[in-house]
Amino acid sequence: MFKGVSNGKYGDKMKSIIQELRKKHKLSQEELALAVGVTRQTITSIECEKYVASLTLAYKIAKYFNLTIEEVFDFSEMENEIK
Repeated sequence: MFKGVSNGKYGDKMKSIIQELRKKHKLSQEELALAVGVTRQTITSIECEKYVASLTLAYKIAKYFNLTIEEVFDFSEMENEIK
């Protein structure tokens, strides 16, 4: 299982399009979770912005959908924090 960060330096939330991708591909949270090696609750928490995926998990999710991490996750809030 992969662990992420729930209270990161760059805010507590990160937007993603995981829910939209799952619906487009007709996948349940459980199916995606099994494919990337986490629990359904982890996928739920990422979709609800309660959990920030680790780099490894973000990579696995993006790769599963044949996308880049930047296409799946919105880093705009983090970019505003970097000076």
